[in-house]
Amino acid sequence: MSTPSNLPSFWSRLSIAFGSFFKSLGDAEFAARVRDDGVGPVVSRPSAPEPAPAPGPAAPVLRAASGESALQLLTLFQREARLIDFAHENLGAYTDADIGAAARVVHEGCARVLREHFTIEPVRSEAEGSRITLDAGFDAASVRLTGNVVGSAPFKGVLSHRGWRAARVQLPQLAEQHDARVLAPAEVEL
Repeated sequence: MSTPSNLPSFWSRLSIAFGSFFKSLGDAEFAARVRDDGVGPVVSRPSAPEPAPAPGPAAPVLRAASGESALQLLTLFQREARLIDFAHENLGAYTDADIGAAARVVHEGCARVLREHFTIEPVRSEAEGSRITLDAGFDAASVRLTGNVVGSAPFKGVLSHRGWRAARVQLPQLAEQHDARVLAPAEVEL
């Protein structure tokens, strides 16, 4: 921008300022030219709206667990193995031999419930202790990585547990009026 050689005096500039002030009040086009010529007051132009942030991954949809089925399973474990009684017992009052004898009864009863109402199979078919490779896209819900987990798949490691999955679940049907919260009825001897 060139500098004009004939600069106005203070009184001339005062006159120009007042004239521009009042003309700007009365003439919108003049006010716009003053604003847009780069000499007048600079009005910040509205900036372009920032783009909306990209949506993140969708939150997983959570399902409500069926409390009634869990209660039904507890009922089976109590009826066949007296599992709730065993868990509530103060084991400090018994010898290891007594606890071992009780654990045998609980183990047999729990195993019976599992056999009768579930078909359980291993998640992985390889033998425990064998080396396996988990390629990209492996089912993280079925295989849990442990140890020094760094980087991304493929992962190579030793199968320390084959995992379990239920291939079949068959719980007894319940009568409409059945109260599943009663895990074991109280017993009254007459």
